[in-house]
Order: sequence, then C-alpha cells, then structure tokens
Amino acid sequence: MLHSKEFVSILRDAGYDFFTGVPCSLISDVILSLESDPGVPYIPAVREDVAVGLAAGAYLGGKTPCVLMQNSGLGQCLGSLASLNLIYKIPSLLIVTWRGHGGRDAPEHEVTGKATTKFLDSIKLPYKRLTHENAEKTVSWSHRVISQKKVPAAILIPRGILK
Repeated sequence: MLHSKEFVSILRDAGYDFFTGVPCSLISDVILSLESDPGVPYIPAVREDVAVGLAAGAYLGGKTPCVLMQNSGLGQCLGSLASLNLIYKIPSLLIVTWRGHGGRDAPEHEVTGKATTKFLDSIKLPYKRLTHENAEKTVSWSHRVISQKKVPAAILIPRGILK
C-alpha cells in the first residue's frame, strides 16, 4: 500500500499547491495529511461541483489545483467540468476514489463503479488508475496533461491502494 502522506508529498513535489474536495473514507488519511500541512491549503467543499469551482478560482489566481472526490460525485460535477473547465481551458487534477471497482463494495457504489470511466469518457477527460507502483509516474503524467492541454485530468483510486 501507498502511504497517504507519501502520496501527498508526490502531489506537492509535482507542483500541486491548492487542494479542495469532498470527503471519502478511501482518502480520509490524504485529507487529514492535507489539513495538517501548513504549507498548502485544503478547502473542504459541500459538493463536488463547488470544489470544481473553487479549484477553477485557484487556477485563475495562479495555483495548480487538485480536487478530491468520491466517484459518486463525478456525476455531480460533469456539468461544471464541461461548461467551465473544458470551455475556458481551466485545468485541475481530479483525485477520484473508485468505489465499486471490481464489484467489491456496497451495492450503491457498484452502480457508480461501473459508470466511472464512462463518465470521464463522456466528456473526454484523460485519466489513469493509481496502483501501488505507479504513483510518481501517474501524478507526473497528470501534471504534464493539465499543463500542456489545459484540461482537467483524473487519477482513479480503487480501494486498497492508499492507507
């Protein structure tokens, strides 16, 4: 397993310097690490589309933002991503927990788990799946994509990757 503090360090080393999001138990230690880090802001949001808006504002203010959310919230913010980020070329990294991936979760998560990549494909957002071994490469890829293409990119995190 990848330690949450190590994952946060990888994100910060890649240049991500503004964090917002909606909690999910799969990334609770990531959020705790961010909240206790005086070097970066973590702004909790009430909904995923609000977090996307906060990240857009941070980008326009010169930050490189990261939005953390559960995949059930991805559907909630597709409109914001399409009508704000994609139209106005406002990038951000989306850290999306992949509840229901592989059919090993509560029934309500399995429905969303099957639809997660379809949500991202529907608005042509690039994404990769985080594994124990590829964290640095995947975060580096995400930073390259958002910097060059000026679009959001997503990293999907299945259960059991972070602790």
